[in-house]
Amino acid sequence: MRDESSASEKNPDNIPDRTNGTDPLNPSASHPRAGKPPRTFKGEPLTGAKSLNEGASRDISHVLRGWDFESGTINVRKVAGLDGLPKLQMRLDLGLLQMELTGRPDGMRPHGCESLLDYFESLLADHEKRNGTDLGFHLTDEQCQSLRDEAVLYYHRYLSLFVLGEFFGVVQDTARNIRVLDICGKFAVNEQDQLILEQYRPYLFMMNTRAAASIQFKARQYPEALTTVRLGLRKIKKFFARFDQEEAYTQCNEVKVLKKFSRDIRRKLPVDPVRKLQVNLERAIKDERYEEAAILRDQLSVMVDQNNGDSSIRPV
Repeated sequence: MRDESSASEKNPDNIPDRTNGTDPLNPSASHPRAGKPPRTFKGEPLTGAKSLNEGASRDISHVLRGWDFESGTINVRKVAGLDGLPKLQMRLDLGLLQMELTGRPDGMRPHGCESLLDYFESLLADHEKRNGTDLGFHLTDEQCQSLRDEAVLYYHRYLSLFVLGEFFGVVQDTARNIRVLDICGKFAVNEQDQLILEQYRPYLFMMNTRAAASIQFKARQYPEALTTVRLGLRKIKKFFARFDQEEAYTQCNEVKVLKKFSRDIRRKLPVDPVRKLQVNLERAIKDERYEEAAILRDQLSVMVDQNNGDSSIRPV
């Protein structure tokens, strides 16, 4: 394999490093399958994948050589696979994770579908078509656990893509994991399965919003990026209101991250001269610089007249 691109991020304020700690989508375990036998399902690898020759060594030391693990750092890279397709790799303390860039990150196709989520969504669609309603459709404990395990795969991929700045993939994978929360929240038989993932909804909203706004930011679409961030904040606020925890909104780290990003975006917006005068006038009055305030008030009055007396613009 040859490296195509790589990136690392040291304690980013918007990406908690959960790759070696508690599973972000299965808080009852330190690893997706901790204390459980490996889960298997009928699936097939991506077309074109090559297996190792019988005599080939499976030691991955040569792959890790020169790529040391750094605690507290999210270190990822994109490489060319043996099948000619690009792969994502995330460095861990005892090795690495390798992921496909399209489809399910591990390359499997459970039940012939792109993912287990797609499979269960197709079952739901069939149920609604037969019955004219989603009533009677449900997900068992085991099915919800399988969906959570699968969501962790996508979590690692969108985290890697974010560090690499490939935001389109982040938008897709976070939106996809939000659908996991939605289907489990509505159709899980067990109440715990309905609620266990909800604590991560603000994080998913934040990552989805940050990635979508970053695409617009890079395209210099600053007003659109600001609108995207505001919509994301509105979703998080609605989430806390749903659980009667409105006071938690202001303390939420995801909210702080998005508000910081909105400030960065606003710095790129053209300065409104009227607003600038209003701010300077308010500061002058607050600091008791009354002579300066009088000058600023006159300037603001002139500018209001030049704007045809717009009723929305008034001297302070």
